[in-house]
Order: sequence, then structure tokens, then C-alpha cells
Amino acid sequence: MMSKTGNVVIALLIGLLFGAGLATSEMTNPGKVQNFFDFTGHWDPSLLLVMISAVVTNYIGYKLVFKRSKPTKDTKFHLPDTRLITPQLILGSAIFGFGWGLSGYCPGPVMAAVTYGALEPILFTLAMLGGFYLRRQMTRVGV
Repeated sequence: MMSKTGNVVIALLIGLLFGAGLATSEMTNPGKVQNFFDFTGHWDPSLLLVMISAVVTNYIGYKLVFKRSKPTKDTKFHLPDTRLITPQLILGSAIFGFGWGLSGYCPGPVMAAVTYGALEPILFTLAMLGGFYLRRQMTRVGV
């Protein structure tokens, strides 16, 4: 069994690899992302290759991981307990899509972009955290 420090180091290395992949694919560049969504102007289909490679990689990863009876670091797999498509899921997906298209950022890439020290990803991150907090408060009061 690996120590907690070893687990943290492995998580850090995986995070750095993920961030490097995001930066290399230019997912941290909001202009590149926005051009991907601009079908009537300067459409840039190159991020489609990033998305396809992510889907293929995840498909293979899931097939390999779920051949095991349980994860290596836990007693069971933690999977969603429902497949229902709810109004909240649709609304949340729409908000995510509009936000990604308008800003060019989504949670993973913006974490990598924050390391550049530019103001925009920092402001986006603060707004995103504010949205997380607001949603938690709305859930507590039953909205």
C-alpha cells in the first residue's frame, strides 16, 4: 500500500500531465475554443481531434479499469446511481455550454490557464467558484 505522500505525488504528476495536455492542445486558449464554436466565421475544427482523442482514450481506459472487480485504492467503484435526464441536468448542461462558448474556458482548462498569471482565467475561476457556492446555497433551500 502506498503512503498518503506517495498518493499526493502521483496525483500531482497526473495533474501536471493533464495540464500539459490541455496547454499543448490549446484548450487553455479561449480564442481557439471560441473559434471552434464559430461555425459561421473563423471555424477551427482542430479541437474536434482533441475531443475525439479524449473519447477514445476514455473508452479504452474504462474498458481496462472495469475488468477489475474493484479499484486499486478503494473498496468499490463510485458510479452515478441514476441515468435520468432531469430538467436540472439539461439546464446545467446548457449553462455550461453557453459559458464555455462565450468565455472559451471550462473548469479543467481554466485551472491550467490560471498558471499563466493572466487576469481573465483568474476572474473566470472566481466566477465559477461563486457559481458553485450559489448552487449549493440554492440546493439547501430547495431550489
